[in-house]
Amino acid sequence: MIRVLLADDQTMVRTGFEMILGVENDIEVVGQAADGRQAVSAAARLHPDVVLMDVQMPTMDGIAATREIVAAETARVIVLTTFDRDDYLFDALGAGASGFILKNSDPTELVAAVRAVANGDALLSPSVTLRVIRAMAQGHAPREVTPGADAELARLTDREVEVLRALARGLSNAEIAAELFVSEATVKTHVSNVLSKLGLRDRVQAVAHAYQHGLVS
Repeated sequence: MIRVLLADDQTMVRTGFEMILGVENDIEVVGQAADGRQAVSAAARLHPDVVLMDVQMPTMDGIAATREIVAAETARVIVLTTFDRDDYLFDALGAGASGFILKNSDPTELVAAVRAVANGDALLSPSVTLRVIRAMAQGHAPREVTPGADAELARLTDREVEVLRALARGLSNAEIAAELFVSEATVKTHVSNVLSKLGLRDRVQAVAHAYQHGLVS
């Protein structure tokens, strides 16, 4: 079961998310929080796999709460908001969020995001992904790679570079596998190797790295 914590200051929003997720056989909502401070405390107590985190909340906002939860390694975080703003997006990614989707997204997208992030992937809404790529291409996105990343890039094998380029194009593991004529398990191994060698947290940072270092344009 994928254990989920809901953090939003609106009771009706939390109830709606619980109804959407509660009908899934592999997802269990284990707790709720009405502000960022409660979310941090509940995450430490319940150790959920995923936290669905609102941005604007009293006491502590969702960005600060995300930063604390990620730093403590108690859960992975998906940030949700009704506001389609770049500053929220990059603040959330900078705080360590593994996903960022809008509250008006289709319920199937929310469920897919929870499953993807629980599985160790990162996920953004399609509209958000496009904005991230544009910002990266224009040099506006924050640089979030470890020192010496250029030297680490040279350590990738030719196939790992191919996989990194495919990630930057927004392809899923299944799509990469089909394009490179390998199994999904092989792709997962390559993705893991890329993240490890480049010192990156997840696929979002891998996309940023690829754009910032000229692998794609």
